[in-house]
Amino acid sequence: MFNDLQPKSVIAAFLNICKIPRESGHEELICAYLVNFAKERNLPVATDTAGNVMISKPATRGMELRPVVVLQSHVDMVCEKNGELPFDPAIDPIVVEENGWLTSKETTLGADCGIGVAAQLALLESTDAVHGPIECLFTVSEETGLDGARALKPGFITGNILLNLDSEDEGEIFIGCAGGIDTTARFSYTTYPTPEGVVALKVSVSGGTGGHSGDEINKGYANANQLLARFLWQAQQQFDIGIAHIQGGNKRNAIPREAWALCTITSAKLTPFSDLFMQFAHETKAEYLHTDPKLSLEIFPSHSPSFLIDADTCRRLIAALYSCPHGVMAMSYDIPGLVETSTNLASIKMDKEAEIRIGTSQRSSINSARFHAARRIEAHFRLAGASVTHESEYPGWTPKMDSPILVKAVDSYTRLFGKAPAVKAIHAGLECGLFLDSFPMLDMISFGPTLRGVHAPGEKLEIASVQKFWDFLLDILKTI
Repeated sequence: MFNDLQPKSVIAAFLNICKIPRESGHEELICAYLVNFAKERNLPVATDTAGNVMISKPATRGMELRPVVVLQSHVDMVCEKNGELPFDPAIDPIVVEENGWLTSKETTLGADCGIGVAAQLALLESTDAVHGPIECLFTVSEETGLDGARALKPGFITGNILLNLDSEDEGEIFIGCAGGIDTTARFSYTTYPTPEGVVALKVSVSGGTGGHSGDEINKGYANANQLLARFLWQAQQQFDIGIAHIQGGNKRNAIPREAWALCTITSAKLTPFSDLFMQFAHETKAEYLHTDPKLSLEIFPSHSPSFLIDADTCRRLIAALYSCPHGVMAMSYDIPGLVETSTNLASIKMDKEAEIRIGTSQRSSINSARFHAARRIEAHFRLAGASVTHESEYPGWTPKMDSPILVKAVDSYTRLFGKAPAVKAIHAGLECGLFLDSFPMLDMISFGPTLRGVHAPGEKLEIASVQKFWDFLLDILKTI
């Protein structure tokens, strides 16, 4: 089915990777695969305590004195799927070719950053690529906190030039990224038995476009968590509703596409409650017609729950979710069109420990603005009576326009394709900022093929862009 796709070695490596479970935090199988890959080809391989893997390959004959170049990708992927599908991208990848793209319609694809890993493996296996000494660095748990990059120790790599293969727009070279921090709010609650004479309903928001909370945060996509809270807040103003359960979103770095709540209402108020919801659904779908055409808002009868969350917590929780900042907080004055600071209301998770956790993520290319955004979110939820913690902070990567490897890469791309690449910074987080902590002499750029919809079902990889990405990578290595 995929045999005719080019470049054949890279596509084949990627399809092999897609068969290996590699959700963030569970990269054991892919790391073992990489180690075995190296040993089977008699290539030097090393691992560290975090699980990072480094495979070396000697220089092509005559290029032994060229500088060592580090190629780097992360091995983990965001595993998301639509609704209650019977398969999971963590264990059941489904890859199809459609209109010039590789995609997985109902789950994430894992091209972020599986295609970078595939290019490294194709290069390690190649017998005709021309290059100096190379070190292929494969890091773990990038998507959940850049843990692998954070754990790197001096000496694990020796090169002072690093090519990060984790960008998502062919024809663009990235030389800077935002830093980030996660903020978690926790609401404690008590319960009381569900009263007699009430009807239970499941209120659901699904079908949002979702996507990467860095790359897509400025596109106005619906946030399912806030849409759910928006309706529940309206309902609380008119009716005496109860809430037994509330859930929404999943990963910190993904715009939430789905959310739901199990509510109760007296039988006498069922019709006006349903009418309010149908009006809300109609208005909301029209509001997001262009950004989220598959948005679905539904209400279903449900079995009566055994308990409800106390009313005071419900009021504070819904008000906090409805009013919580989400989206772009500031645009860059230095780089036109670049989001400087943002926040993502990512997840609502309720467990059996009488606690509801609200997960958010703040990003900024300015350190002080990043911490200001996180403290603002903290203040917001503290006003609502929640406890708040911050975690997984990582630095940004400051652009260097005089970077030698950037000059070389721009020359290479222009010569290959007849036009200069765009040189940009990105609002998403990359591991490059953390690399500088342990390897301050690194000269770095980031590039890749074209991906769309990463961190959401329907993620796709443009096949034609992979060939250009591969040709560009080979030319840089040949000419450094």
